[in-house]
Amino acid sequence: MSTTIGFIGLGLIGGSLAKGLKRKDPDCKIIAYNRNKDVLHQAMLEKTIDEMTEEIGEAFAPCDIIFLCAPVEVNAESMKLVKPYLKESAILTDVGSTKSDIMKIAADLGLQKVFIGGHPMAGSERSGYAYSTDHLVENAYYVVTPFPETNAKKTVKLTELIHDLLAIPMVMDAEEHDRIVATVSHLPHLIAFALVNLLKKEDDEDHTMKQIAAGGFKDITRIAGSSPVMWEQICMNNKKAINELMDDYIDNLEELRAMINAGDEEGLLKSFGESGDFRRSMDNRSTGAIRREYSVYVDILDKPGTIASVVNIVAIHNLNLKNIGILHNREFEESVLKVDFYDEQSAEKAADVLTRNDFTAFKK
Repeated sequence: MSTTIGFIGLGLIGGSLAKGLKRKDPDCKIIAYNRNKDVLHQAMLEKTIDEMTEEIGEAFAPCDIIFLCAPVEVNAESMKLVKPYLKESAILTDVGSTKSDIMKIAADLGLQKVFIGGHPMAGSERSGYAYSTDHLVENAYYVVTPFPETNAKKTVKLTELIHDLLAIPMVMDAEEHDRIVATVSHLPHLIAFALVNLLKKEDDEDHTMKQIAAGGFKDITRIAGSSPVMWEQICMNNKKAINELMDDYIDNLEELRAMINAGDEEGLLKSFGESGDFRRSMDNRSTGAIRREYSVYVDILDKPGTIASVVNIVAIHNLNLKNIGILHNREFEESVLKVDFYDEQSAEKAADVLTRNDFTAFKK
């Protein structure tokens, strides 16, 4: 018998999960609610969903699994509305980037036997159903946070569905999850915001710092361009873990400052060496909590038509480039032209075809 799946919210994540599930099992029935009715009509036309509803209610009664794919505040209200229509065997889950708050809301509603927290650690710079894809979560970690009271069979069922989407399920405690994402995602974003604000504060009237900011600065602050509204909400929903990690990070900076002031060359070398070794040990193949950038660096001569040649080669091979720009500061860069792509496969192919056309190119 085919599975009936509900979606409350059909944006980038909800739309991508629905498309992925339809690709895997065309016979599954998908029922969806979304505040923007145009999105529902588009999803119906594309056959991503089989049934649309204009309210959160009885339409979800047949669902075996329901995904809450809206902001935490909206998901909390949606849980209350859908609760009377949940069958005993149903699984209710969400896709939020923090878990402790939503788990508490579920517990307050008495949904411990039904609700399993979820966090697909994937995303895009673009938002909304229009940019959803059937492969957004492929090779991405997908955390699930069941209650102790959750039936183990339900956890297994959800992780099997995640496997079907070609994602990598990880089962853990909600607080552990929030501490992990605070370390690998939330704190790095706050550091990026702080660094950009520092540059803005310290720059002169001619904006010299901004003008000559090297690739290294731009790389580590790229994520500062993320949605301010989203990150304000994340900080409010993960205060405890973020505060603890921020204290640890400040302690680490103080240790580095002490070594610099003491002229402790050996200590600095040891700290930098250990950091470099650990960074090189990280797996670059899977999607993480922070969006990856897929870039190709090309060494070109400053003469008319060179950039056009690069663009033409990319276009001939049907590769969709995202951005292209000249690196005016090459202090830590090996090439002068940076070409960004939307996915790793396109970047790899671009580096290959450009190399075969006598350009010096490498993928970062």
